[in-house]
Amino acid sequence: MQQIINFIFRNKNLLLYLFLLFISIALTIRSHSYHQSKFFNSANSISGGVYNASNNVTTYFNLEKENQKLVQENMRLRSILFNKEYNQEVQIDSTKFDSTLITYKIIAARIIKNSYSNLDNYITINKGSKDGVIQDMGVITPDGILGIVENTSQNFSQVQSILNRKSNLNAKIKNTDNFGSLVWNTKDYNTVQLIDIPRRIPVKVGDTILTGAASSIFPENIPIGTIKGWNLDVSKSSYSIDIALFNDMSNIKNVYLVHNKDRAEIELLESQKPNGQ
Repeated sequence: MQQIINFIFRNKNLLLYLFLLFISIALTIRSHSYHQSKFFNSANSISGGVYNASNNVTTYFNLEKENQKLVQENMRLRSILFNKEYNQEVQIDSTKFDSTLITYKIIAARIIKNSYSNLDNYITINKGSKDGVIQDMGVITPDGILGIVENTSQNFSQVQSILNRKSNLNAKIKNTDNFGSLVWNTKDYNTVQLIDIPRRIPVKVGDTILTGAASSIFPENIPIGTIKGWNLDVSKSSYSIDIALFNDMSNIKNVYLVHNKDRAEIELLESQKPNGQ
């Protein structure tokens, strides 16, 4: 307390000057509309700047929460879209589905380790068996396909990337029924190859490549990339087509896992030999 009193006595002239200045400014503002208007405009500008800065800080720290909301909403919309295409009885504006009509189940996840520069690339995600993830679930991104779940633990899963020498997926040229196998020649992490397309099929640079109907892992018509060039294998009379991926394989964070509930039944049926064989 004594220090405060000493400070006031030491700076009494300055404090008196500031007090009188404040009084004079206040009287001037109150008695002149022009000065009053300028004062409030300046005050509003300053307070607006403070509120804007505060809002920016709050928004920054809420980005992760908002991002997760968007991921969940995208997951719901993809579930509607995939099941709408597969089963016309699913209504596009539904908020709840009859479980008997659901063919594809969608799970949102986040990448915690990404590999794209090896010959056999694998990706680790933050969802595992306790979240409903099982082996051979398809993994996609907002831009295209990423790979297939190979191994799971309770909390994490390992995904075999499409950038893997063992990867072999069914794919087709958009607006056609011309199917082939999507593989990777290990040369460029932005480019994969579509093989076994007959030479009689017209191929154009820029054509879109999609997942095919022959896959029991991925829904049909998920984008993969566009044609950037091709080579003709004369011995097989078929093309090897280079596909520029829609995904930036070096910069992926959020993914969606796709589970086809009918897959086991389909594979069991296809494994059975026709009668008489």
